Amino acid sequence: MIQQIKFTLPAYSRGYHLIDSEIREKLPNLPETGILHLFIKHTSAGLTINENADPSVRDDFESIMNRIVPENQSYYTHIYEGADDMPAHVKASLMGTELTIPISNHQLNMGTWQGVYLCEFRNRGGRRKIVATIYS
Repeated sequence: MIQQIKFTLPAYSRGYHLIDSEIREKLPNLPETGILHLFIKHTSAGLTINENADPSVRDDFESIMNRIVPENQSYYTHIYEGADDMPAHVKASLMGTELTIPISNHQLNMGTWQGVYLCEFRNRGGRRKIVATIYS
């Protein structure tokens, strides 16, 4: 059986945000076993799974990605949407736009310290649309 749910997250500031609770609120009762596939419908934001306990991990992600893909580079040609736009596209490609999470015992089967991050790469990214597909 396949179920698909579409929902919109509120606007977040630039950075890495734990969105586990928002995802769980939007999902129906999960099957005993299956797979949850999440897809973000944007080119300047991404999804990833990482540390959910220490918020400094999310701050470090922001610092590291800004060093890997800095703003205001003279070689950028896609600049008319702002200094953060082209780097946001590259960061989204590096982090990815989709996740696959196993479902066991009617719950997302993630590690103790794992959480789902919305990676917002724009200074003012706006509301982000997510497609969640449950395979059971």
